[in-house]
Parts: sequence; C-alpha cells; structure tokens
Amino acid sequence: MSVRDRIISLVPHGLALFMSAVFLDSLRFKFTNHPKTQVIFGRLDGWASELGAPGLFAATGLFSQYVIGSIELLAASLLVLGILPRFRHLQAGGALAGFLVMSGAVSFHLFTPLGVDPNNDGGGLFVAACINLAAAFLLLTIFRRREFGVLVSRVLAIFAPLKPASVRA
Repeated sequence: MSVRDRIISLVPHGLALFMSAVFLDSLRFKFTNHPKTQVIFGRLDGWASELGAPGLFAATGLFSQYVIGSIELLAASLLVLGILPRFRHLQAGGALAGFLVMSGAVSFHLFTPLGVDPNNDGGGLFVAACINLAAAFLLLTIFRRREFGVLVSRVLAIFAPLKPASVRA
C-alpha cells in the first residue's frame, strides 16, 4: 500500500474523530442546561409555540436538548466504535445519525428566528454544524457507502418476515 493510499484510508477515521469531538464537546452545554443552551432551545421553543407546538423544544419536549444530546452521544459512540474493522458498519450508522442531527441544526439556524449567530460567537456554532454535516455526508457517500449498505441490510433483516419452513413429505 502506497503512502497516498494509507493516508486516504485514514481520512474516514479522522472525519469520525472530528465529528465525535464536536458532538462530545456540545454535551457539556446540553446536559448541564448551560445558559447558552437555554437561549437556543428557548428561542426555538418560542418559535414552535407561535406555530402551535409549544413545548416541542422544552426540556421535556420531543426535540429537547437532552434528546438531541443523547442522539449526538450515540452518534459519537458509533463513529468511534466504527474505527474497529469489525464494526465499520456502525460508523456508517453514526454518520447517518450525525447527518440527521446536523441537517436539523443547520436548517433551524437558517430557517427559524434562531439565526446563524444565536450566542454571539461569530457563528462558530453554525460553522461547526455545517462542517459536521459535510463530514457526515462524505462518510456516507464516499468512504462508508458499502458499510452503510451492510447496515441497512442488517436492519432490514430484523424486520423481514420469516420464510415458512419447508414441509417434509
């Protein structure tokens, strides 16, 4: 294996570690009910209330900081576990979870009153979400496409109906 091929083979692990670091770093804000988190989820909940869905982003809501943080923790765990060759398909699952969460994050920053700089940090939170979204997209479409197929086939096998046993005559 050439040096170039070796470097390319390490890119997905670097992406997974970067994504995991961003997710894990955000947990200290989400799980401690940090004031910055209160501002973000409070603003989103106020917006949802105006649309007739009060409490959607509240502490006990469907999209609370705790629910989102738990999904990010799961994604980070799968991304890191997927570095092991036997569990590469789990890295694809972590990338999918990360893609879904970051798609939501980017969308809420762009299409709600939240805006791209809710914490007056120069848009750093929004930029991190965009980078994580791009990393998840690269993992799913380029580096772990085959492993994603394996994951999907394993999940579908769980829900597939059992084939009837052949009858012996």
